Amino acid sequence: MNYYSNGKLLLTGEYLVLDGAKSLALPTKYGQNLSVEKIKEPNLIWASFTNTGNCWFEAVFNLPKLRLVNCTFNSDKEGSAEFIAETLLDILAEAKRLNPDFLDVDHGFVIKTELNFPRNWGLGSSSTLINSIASWAKVDAFQLLWNSFKGSGYDIACAQNDTPIYYQIKEQKPIVDSVVFNPEFKDNLYFVYLNQKQDSKEGIAKFRESNLDYSAQINRISEISETFPKVNSLHEFDALLVEHEQIISSIIKLQPVKEKLFPDYFGEIKSLGAWGGDFVLATGNQETPNYFKNKGFETILTYSEMIL
Repeated sequence: MNYYSNGKLLLTGEYLVLDGAKSLALPTKYGQNLSVEKIKEPNLIWASFTNTGNCWFEAVFNLPKLRLVNCTFNSDKEGSAEFIAETLLDILAEAKRLNPDFLDVDHGFVIKTELNFPRNWGLGSSSTLINSIASWAKVDAFQLLWNSFKGSGYDIACAQNDTPIYYQIKEQKPIVDSVVFNPEFKDNLYFVYLNQKQDSKEGIAKFRESNLDYSAQINRISEISETFPKVNSLHEFDALLVEHEQIISSIIKLQPVKEKLFPDYFGEIKSLGAWGGDFVLATGNQETPNYFKNKGFETILTYSEMIL
């Protein structure tokens, strides 16, 4: 059995999506595959592979008790085998709690996960995994995410959809609607990787500290999300990007990425998701890739290369 989940980018509504803002999210051409193969031994043998085919994490769990036997972590990234194994165990145990029949078997499994993008890109190595485990376990992926992690769930919605979507949380339930977002100026849109992975948990915690009423900002961000697909010119699009950045900046008390890193850039730049890392959206022209490469940012993808 094979399960594939799409990666994600949040175009509008970062942070405020947690409090009910309507957000525009884009599933990516990059994602993660999870394959499940039965074996006779009552063990769950797990192997995670990078986009270059290197096995970066391995673990063995006894079934049906889900007891960790051993694990190895082959990576220069932060973390330890035990921490990653415990995180995986938490997800599997929660899936089993949601569906007691899951893994209640007299045989075992070999599980192989394969990313088709570098782990540090921040396109959803966790959300794609959670969505695929939920499919395998026959449980609700949003519930699995919220019970084992934190987050809005837009990444789960992207994992499950092959078109741009509106995502909103209403009465603690995810509302997902597909939307046509195919701007005439998409050849002027670029995704630039900032050379560092951002921990969204940290950004969310900082946002949560404020405890202020942001209903006016939530309404305006929702309006911007609804306007994005209707915009006909890059000029209008740029104006909305600037306004969006200013609204979020005033809430989380961080400098917009253009002001902070690229004040001399000729187009506009918007953070996507947690501010301070991962990918940003840059509007520009054929000179855009050279600008960022000259600044030391080598990973630049066009809209068509990145978005499904």
